[in-house]
Amino acid sequence: MNRRKFLLASSSVLANLVGVSLAKLNEGKKENEQKSGHPGYIFVVDTRKCIGCGRCVRACKVENDVPLEPYYFRTWVERYVWLKGEEEPKVDSPNGGFDGFPEIYDEKEVVKSYFVPKLCNQCKEPPCVQVCPVGATYKTPDGVVLVDEKYCIGCRYCIQACPYGARYLYPFDGPRESRRGTADKCTWCYHRITKGLLPACVLACPTQARRFGRADDERLLKLIEENPVSVLKPEQGTKPRVFYIGIDSEVR
Repeated sequence: MNRRKFLLASSSVLANLVGVSLAKLNEGKKENEQKSGHPGYIFVVDTRKCIGCGRCVRACKVENDVPLEPYYFRTWVERYVWLKGEEEPKVDSPNGGFDGFPEIYDEKEVVKSYFVPKLCNQCKEPPCVQVCPVGATYKTPDGVVLVDEKYCIGCRYCIQACPYGARYLYPFDGPRESRRGTADKCTWCYHRITKGLLPACVLACPTQARRFGRADDERLLKLIEENPVSVLKPEQGTKPRVFYIGIDSEVR
């Protein structure tokens, strides 16, 4: 039995054995976060501006070595369409919006429609961190949730715990060998933002539907203050840091 299979088989045991040490580790990380003096980051998505072009999805896959096959996304776009006589919206996301969206509805029947980009919400209270039995999923001092691929055993606990469906298991035949068989997700392009650069999806958006910056960025704070904003699934208590402008309660 190789190392990965052994760890997978014993992940529940590991969870009990390292429970106390992980609790201490999380306490230490919270202390580091408080001492770092960094306000953290926030992400604002203005659905009124999103045109469903898919450039963000394509840019993300290229920047972060995400497999080009369907079902592997760090960020994706969904289309919500309300038709005459129907209370619930029609929702689709062909290939995550990678290729854009074909016109499949009669315009005369459409009451309202818009596109909703989705990504990791980088929660202040991330359930994925809590359930990881080996501490591979962790929170940085500036509040970004990452996955250490060297420690991840591919148990999928974090994937199941995420209420936003923002995680997937990197395929064993994927382009990034070191990440194969481990959990993967959006990092808000942590390797870029720590250098003062924008996430790839934000840079690629032609309409500025995606906005990103530090939590004390006055431009973002003003944008949030002057517009009706929502977060996804607030009842989960995860305190998401992705704020949406222009969505309805049906968007989950």
